[in-house]
Formats: sequence, C-alpha cells, structure tokens
Amino acid sequence: MVTAAPTDIPPGTQTLARGLAVIRAVADGAHDLRAVVERTGLGRSTAHRLIQLLVHEGYLRSGHRGYTLGPALIELGFKALHGNPLPVVARPILEELSAKVLDTVHLAVEDDGSVLYLDKLSGSRGAEMRSRVGYRMPLTRAGVGKALLLDSAPRWAALFAADNARVADGKGGDATEFLARMTEYARIGASLDLEDNEPGIRCVAAPIRDASRNIVGAISVSATTPYMPAERMRGLIPVVRQAAGRISTDLGYRED
Repeated sequence: MVTAAPTDIPPGTQTLARGLAVIRAVADGAHDLRAVVERTGLGRSTAHRLIQLLVHEGYLRSGHRGYTLGPALIELGFKALHGNPLPVVARPILEELSAKVLDTVHLAVEDDGSVLYLDKLSGSRGAEMRSRVGYRMPLTRAGVGKALLLDSAPRWAALFAADNARVADGKGGDATEFLARMTEYARIGASLDLEDNEPGIRCVAAPIRDASRNIVGAISVSATTPYMPAERMRGLIPVVRQAAGRISTDLGYRED
C-alpha cells in the first residue's frame, strides 16, 4: 500500500502528500477508483476529489483504460531528464557503443536504493528485455546496479539482504558468493550480470564518474545468453569501460 500521509511530512502538506500518493498509485497500476483507494488507504470521496483535480491539471488522464499518467507528467519528466547533464552527455557515446556491439545499451543511476534507467538503445538482434526508461530494478541484481555500487563495499551486504527480501524469487544466490563477486568487480572496474536479474539475459557494465571522482551513473551492454558466452563477456569489459570512461571525461573526471 502507498502511504497517503506519512508521519514525517512537514506540517500543512498532507493534501499534497495524498495527491502524490494518488499519482504513485496510478503509476504502479491502480487504474480505477477502487484500486487507488486500496493502494493509498484514502477515503473514497477524498481519492475521487484528488483524482478529479489531477485530471483537470493534466497530471492524470481518464480514458477507456481507466486512469493513467497525464501529459503534464510526461512534460515534467522530459524536463527533469534533460535537466540532468548525464543523459545528454552520454547519448552520442551510447549510440557509438550500440552500433559497435549490436546489443542493447543502458544508462542508469542509483535513485532511492534502486537502479533507475535513464536511457536505453535496443540492439539489432531482436532481444526483448523488461527494462525501459524510468523503470526501476534491484541494485544487487542488475549489472548496472552492481557497477553503481563498486565504491560502496560497506553497503553491499545490507543491500543484498534487502533486495532478496524485496524480490523473493529464490534467485538471489548466496551472500558470500555475491560479496566475492563484488570484490572482484571492484578490482577490475566493471561488473557482470549472469542472469541474476532476468532469465536468459546477461550483461557487462561499468561505472561513470564526474569531476568529484564519485560514481554518478553506469552503462551496460546486454544480450541474450547465446550472444553472451563467457569469452565475449570478458572481451566486452574493456569496451564498456572505455565508453564509460569517455562519458566520465566529458563530465569532468580526470585520473590522477
């Protein structure tokens, strides 16, 4: 259930918090009034009034599919995306990488303890993946998530446990093995997804740094298992690292 009015919100902002809860509920698949009420815990009349206002202002849309996100959010989303220099700086390099490897290329950042995809260039081999711009995935499962964590060894164990609790599919593996893999990935400056996140999909990822030398994003090359044997994955590591390094340089990163 989405929390409609968390106790730690500033005084006088409960109505705003409830409206935001309604938007998040619709974004998560609540397409009718009953579903919004169930997701948010709001009263039916309160939820209905908020939905009417959000539809009027363009934040929600009401149509034959029920409630969906509206054009105002799409406009704001594009403004937010282009307000971040990372996608703009990275795009031409991602296009070059995509043309070179023929596989799907991702750009992602860490946001609120999850992977958030900022860009995706689909490969030419016809592989279908559930990732998309704006989609979130567990940090310790996705290849780009592991790349985002290469400098964060103190967080690895807790994040691994949290992701396994949140995604209870029995595929998280052993914590000791995960920590050993992360230690190796930190050593080589790149990470691998060996079908940890999605059956039949493997990827090679590398971190992006800015002038502060901190990791601010990550890129990956993903493909179905037949196109990603172990030998090719090893060969892609320097290719992906080089592309990530070029983006880092354009963001002001300089090696010692």
